[in-house]
Amino acid sequence: MSAAVQTQVADDVFNPFETMIDQDRALSILREAVSGADDGELFLERRRSESLVLDDARIRSAAYDAGEGFGLRAVRDDVAGYAHSTQITESALQRAAQTARLAVGAGGGTLAEPPVGTNRHLYGAFNPITEASFAAKIDTLRDIDAFVRALDARVVQVTASLAASVQEIVILRPEGGIATDTRPMARISIAVIVEKDGRRESGHYGGGGRIGLTGLMAADHWQPVAREALRVALVNLDARPAPAGSLDVVLGPGWPGILLHEAIGHGLEGDFNRKKTSAFAGLMGQQVASRGVTVLDDGTIPDRRGSITIDDEGTPSGKNTLIEDGILVGYMQDRQNARLMGVKATGNGRRESYAHAPMPRMTNTYMLGGTDDPGDLVASMKDGIWAVGFGGGQVDITSGKFVFSCTEAYRVRDGKVGEPVTGATLIGDGPTALRNVRGIGNDMAMDPGIGNCGKAGQWVPVGVGQPSLLIGGLTIGGVA
Repeated sequence: MSAAVQTQVADDVFNPFETMIDQDRALSILREAVSGADDGELFLERRRSESLVLDDARIRSAAYDAGEGFGLRAVRDDVAGYAHSTQITESALQRAAQTARLAVGAGGGTLAEPPVGTNRHLYGAFNPITEASFAAKIDTLRDIDAFVRALDARVVQVTASLAASVQEIVILRPEGGIATDTRPMARISIAVIVEKDGRRESGHYGGGGRIGLTGLMAADHWQPVAREALRVALVNLDARPAPAGSLDVVLGPGWPGILLHEAIGHGLEGDFNRKKTSAFAGLMGQQVASRGVTVLDDGTIPDRRGSITIDDEGTPSGKNTLIEDGILVGYMQDRQNARLMGVKATGNGRRESYAHAPMPRMTNTYMLGGTDDPGDLVASMKDGIWAVGFGGGQVDITSGKFVFSCTEAYRVRDGKVGEPVTGATLIGDGPTALRNVRGIGNDMAMDPGIGNCGKAGQWVPVGVGQPSLLIGGLTIGGVA
């Protein structure tokens, strides 16, 4: 299922230095704020978003939001002063500069070299919100509801949603350089509840990315999405309670990479390692995973949720190798942590909005495929779990310990896939799981475009991916 990138020209282009504030005055205020600092920038943003949710053939919500503002930052050593405002005016900028200036103190810093510029732009200036009329979006949601109900008489509830947004950013550097990016986003989600003999179960599927909305609204796209949501619900309707204990596990390709993202990816972000609070701190150059395990973070993949032309400090996004053939070779860095660790920024300085300071964050994090046939991995298990879908999870960065719930999983005995199981949770820790990878499938896939990542109260869109993986000895929480 795919949806082509749209090329519709945006109704207008965000240029605050033409309509809101004089560029020379903004630069002068910024320079005063960062005088004697190590780094800093003025981040300006405009964001527009729309979401529609249809529940049981009725519109449950329809929301449109638009906002703009700026954030000004001054960085000295490991301290950052940050102030933001919804008003892009000279007076607001002056007040913000006074606040940010507090972090600089007496100064004495040397301003870091600016990010290297790029002529690459992953996306054109288009607004996916305006690609289709409001009425067409409502009609699509109603068509989805009717389609799913006609597929199976056991369907008792359908929830369908469409969402689109566009974020435009302008970054002014103290050296006078300007970097810009336009980031469209669109998504469709379908959830189904089925009932049989008084038992109810649910299934969910969806996806999208930095693409146009009209492709997602096409019947040849959303019908397979609807069928998949229904299939998962029906599988769970016949599921039995999951076993408990230490079992081998085969993770499916694609979205199960969320476990890689949470249990391993966060531990490879620069700030946690600089502060030595990560389970991977001090292990650079050492074997941290089984041979054959190669993990990358790549913000340059077209159309993916985590892809960005530049990060939120102006550094071009990159394709960064984190683990290579089991050896830890890199961390994800923003400018501040990279400078303090004596390495280069990797294009991973991200923020939720102008109201937030940047920090090291993932973009699209994935493991490269191997040579094993996925069917052979499942067939090799004497007693285990084949985990195909995942829901929520928790991870402790310091220890790497994680708990993840499965939304679709099957019991495997003597290499044969048996009954689906419900209530299965995977319990372990990232470093141990990496070392216990026993097989890597040749079916590497990215997720369908549904990921969001939370860190320190900030949320950003991300992508994940992996091939099928055989991991030995994970603890399964279920029914003893």
